[in-house]
Amino acid sequence: MIVTAKSSFLKPQIFASIPNLIAAESTRHGGVSQGAYASLNVGISTEDDPAAVEENRRIFFNSLGLESKQIASAYQVHGAEILKVETPGRAEGYDALISNVPHVFLTVTIADCTPILIADPHTRAVAAIHAGWRGTVAEIVRKTMLRLQEEYRVQPENCVAYIGTCIDECSFEVNADVADHFGGAYKRWDEALQKYFVDLKAANRAQLLQTGIPAAQIEVSPYSTVLHNADFFSYRQEKGITGRMLNLIGFAK
Repeated sequence: MIVTAKSSFLKPQIFASIPNLIAAESTRHGGVSQGAYASLNVGISTEDDPAAVEENRRIFFNSLGLESKQIASAYQVHGAEILKVETPGRAEGYDALISNVPHVFLTVTIADCTPILIADPHTRAVAAIHAGWRGTVAEIVRKTMLRLQEEYRVQPENCVAYIGTCIDECSFEVNADVADHFGGAYKRWDEALQKYFVDLKAANRAQLLQTGIPAAQIEVSPYSTVLHNADFFSYRQEKGITGRMLNLIGFAK
């Protein structure tokens, strides 16, 4: 995947061979928002002009051949609650969505936290997960995989997953109160800065592996919201005044 000045979205390569699956991650390019939200801000809960956000969402969905009426989303609370989606619409208080309904496309909103998309081409079940550090510690990825198995009889070895663009390890500086929740493999102590650094991508990849998804069936975005801030919004880098990206997944039929 390569981001260019004209790329309004990226398509994970790991899903390319799955028929009728639509999966994408928006960037900050190609929209109509101005200032700190320039330009493809799709975040409903930001302080941006609502009309601009609505138009940006239309641009993003239409670029994938979709309409807003096909989209399922939730107001995210940095928790580990999982919603089984039957119809499009917006819910409250969930950080993971699952479904096996065609024409319904699941989305999560991102501006540093880790997005994870999962698809099972056999059962045609999908999941969209928002994993901040709290959700990662609460094992939202593992819990979502268990829920997929319970609801749709998904077999992990058949699943394909994408860990999307988020804050990178060298930018996610935390204090001990956060670092203490992570195992040694996912945190690093910087003696000079007297700070810990946490690797959210690695921690969530480990959960995917632990559930039984083969390593060859997991793609990890090479991009960072901080290091590649010209292409992606970052809540931390832009001190909270910024836009949001969407990660989206679903079967067209």
